Parts: sequence; structure tokens; C-alpha cells
Amino acid sequence: MRENETGGNAPGAGPDAASGSDPVDELLAARLAELRGEHGWSLDELARRSGVSRSTLSRAERGEISPTASTLGRLCAVYGRTMSQLLSEVETEPARLVRAADQTVWKDTASGFVRRSVSPPQAGLRAEVVEGTLRPGADVSYERPPVQGMEQHIWVLEGSVEFTSGRDLHTLNAGDCLRTRLWGPTRFRCPGPDPVRYAVVVVRP
Repeated sequence: MRENETGGNAPGAGPDAASGSDPVDELLAARLAELRGEHGWSLDELARRSGVSRSTLSRAERGEISPTASTLGRLCAVYGRTMSQLLSEVETEPARLVRAADQTVWKDTASGFVRRSVSPPQAGLRAEVVEGTLRPGADVSYERPPVQGMEQHIWVLEGSVEFTSGRDLHTLNAGDCLRTRLWGPTRFRCPGPDPVRYAVVVVRP
């Protein structure tokens, strides 16, 4: 059970709430932190835009308090969402088990790139796992990351890949893992002679 912003127990908290935290509160806290990260705003910037104090925002994102309706209304206005839309994003807990047959596979035949969403992103969770496969000579470039400062772990399962981030070039072989944060353009290239298969763990700020 969490406090509300006035220091008391969250409205509607019954006896059962004392035995543990509310999973919806946990998901809402994570979603609020995720939204701020998607916009690339600091806590100070969000406080300026929303009129909500920095300390309240910080505690809400850590799940230490349950934000009031007024606070959620201010945040919804900043993020361009209705309160119903925001809450709907955290109502359903994401599936814990994702079967191989249910994983989305997307193929770019022009570049020779195959992308499998092993563990797709879900509201309230910050990480996802992607499997990539490149045929020899395949080259895939990205102008910028979807979220500035996004954390990425690249683990090569088979073959070799050349990964470029800005001006830094890394050659990764089977078993190698590169941990990095993305700020600018990136590029994946398979030098051959065999295809490369690698896993990417993406963690949003």
C-alpha cells in the first residue's frame, strides 16, 4: 500500500492492501517513468511543463506514492493523453511467457535482415529482447534511436557482426557482448562469410 500525495493511505486502500503493493500502482509508476524517458525530459523539465513538483514526480515514478487525480490530469495534459488512455495502458499485466510461435517476425528482404520480437515491449516494462539475423554482406543503418540514451546489449549467438555507433566501430564474434547507450546513428553489418545471428536487449531510460 502506498501513500497518496498528502501523506495518507491511497484512496480505496482496504485491509488487503496492507499485505503488499498494488500491481496497478507499480505498472502506473513504471509507465510514467517510461513516458518521461520517451520524451527525453529530465524531472526538472517535466516539473516545469506540468506544474507538479520535482519531488512528487520522482516519488510517483518510483512508486512511493499514488498520484492524485489532479496530478495525473496535469501529466496527461503534458503527454497528450486522456486519463482513461493512460490507465488503459497499465490495466493488463503483460504475458510472462511468450511462445516462439507467437513471436512477431519481420523480414527486410532488400537488406537481408530478419527481426524477431522475442519479448516485445509492454506498457509498464522497460526492457525487450530482439533477435536479429543478417545474411553475409547485409547492412542495416538507423539514423537515430527511438529514445535518446537508450541502453542496448548486443550479444552475438552465431557468426560475426560489425556494429558502428557514431564513429566507434566494434567487430563482435560469437559469444561477444557489447553494452552501450544510443545517442546518434548506428549501423549493423555482417562481414561474412556466414550469416550472423544476435540478440539485442533494449532497456529504455
